Amino acid sequence: MAEPQEQDRASGKATGAGGTGPETAAPAPWLSIVGIGEDGLDGLSPTARACIAQAQMVFGGARHLALAVEAVKGEAHPWPSPFAEGVAQVLAARGKNVCVLASGDPFLHGVGATLARHVPAGEMHVIPAPSAFSLAAARLGWALGEVAQVSLHGREIGRIRPFLHPGCRILALTSDETGPAALAALLSGLGFGASRLTVLEALGGPRERIRGVRARDFALPDIDPLNVLAIEVEGTGAVLTRASGLDDALFEHDGQITKREIRAMTLSALA
Repeated sequence: MAEPQEQDRASGKATGAGGTGPETAAPAPWLSIVGIGEDGLDGLSPTARACIAQAQMVFGGARHLALAVEAVKGEAHPWPSPFAEGVAQVLAARGKNVCVLASGDPFLHGVGATLARHVPAGEMHVIPAPSAFSLAAARLGWALGEVAQVSLHGREIGRIRPFLHPGCRILALTSDETGPAALAALLSGLGFGASRLTVLEALGGPRERIRGVRARDFALPDIDPLNVLAIEVEGTGAVLTRASGLDDALFEHDGQITKREIRAMTLSALA
């Protein structure tokens, strides 16, 4: 009977039960994913800097590459459009020493989660930086675990609707400088114009700025494209229940609509 093999944690090699026998080396990490903030290289650890400097190929958005330019020694590859092409280029470089630069925490609505669908964890070395949500919560003194965190980057802003409950605190990552005004208009139109908004711009960098206003009075100029909107929900607007079966008044219909009770039972059965 063949002896069971055990994993040598230090070397990553498999050995026989007696410590002898053929050894199989675990795949070595070839891909580094480094989170970088608006403070650039100043905010990186020596290990993170070394990952960038030692990489043969460095992928990142134009902003990320500019922040890390002094550390990049290999080939710099700006992230292409569409995004999937960049993922394919990274995967095609397997076997080389590759570094991908990401915003903040690569696994919080970031490129890290995308690459992890294709690259085993053992082949990656990930060094996260504080996320935009973490930085925003720190500036506001909010307990992050008690705050709704919503990414609206490249997404329809209506995704925030289920979180609009009086007393709720929300951190929303927007797509660009128009995001806060669009969200303020949405809140006002839904009856939550009294909500207190805080726009946190370019967090962690030299351009950092924090400004507050009520949603109904929103008129802040020159908003930085890199921003998080903090929302303290107030108002008398309709609240979406978290239970199955939304109220009929929340739908556009001509009177012919499945009864709320039937919708609720059907959705519950499908859950």
